[in-house]
Amino acid sequence: MTKAPPEQMPGPDFALETDLIARGLPRVAGVDEVGRGPLAGPVTAAAVVLDPARIPEGLNDSKKLTEKRRLALLEALEDCAEICIAHASVEEIDALNILRASHLAMERAVAGLKVPPDHLLIDGNLIPRGLTLPATAVVKGDARSVSIAAASIAAKIARDAIMRDLAQQFPGYGWEANAGYPSKSHISALQSLGVTPHHRTSFKPVHNILCKA
Repeated sequence: MTKAPPEQMPGPDFALETDLIARGLPRVAGVDEVGRGPLAGPVTAAAVVLDPARIPEGLNDSKKLTEKRRLALLEALEDCAEICIAHASVEEIDALNILRASHLAMERAVAGLKVPPDHLLIDGNLIPRGLTLPATAVVKGDARSVSIAAASIAAKIARDAIMRDLAQQFPGYGWEANAGYPSKSHISALQSLGVTPHHRTSFKPVHNILCKA
């Protein structure tokens, strides 16, 4: 007896955007952030306005795509979509807390678009308090909306590039591979090499090492 293959979860689509466009809101921006969990580096957000007539095939949650596929999709997006990428620094993360800093990065990404969108689709269950535009929070939005998925791809590629650059300046922490996330090798390097200016001192593993110093 053979088992039927498990059903694949459908990828994100343009349904939320289509509904908004039908309500007279043609410029819809998807907004997402990456980098809330790492111990080092900024948190990065992107806002993307897709052209309904030219949506690249294969848009999905950036975590479900290979790096090669993400890069190919970003190249396609740069030809047919409006994209703005923004960050909140390590200093802002430590001063504000990671949630507020990630929202600040989102607010900056939206503000950087050349023309204000008519409506925002925000990944998550909260709308950043600094946004003045109409917005909808979409839980697991990068798996539901292609606009949010596009934003997740743009943000991840931008942040990964920053961490690769920082890895050359501060070798030994493996940021080119772990992007600052608390991998076993990163924790080990943190304990042996110490804390860099790019580590988030408000995060417990970093804070604990500073307290022992």
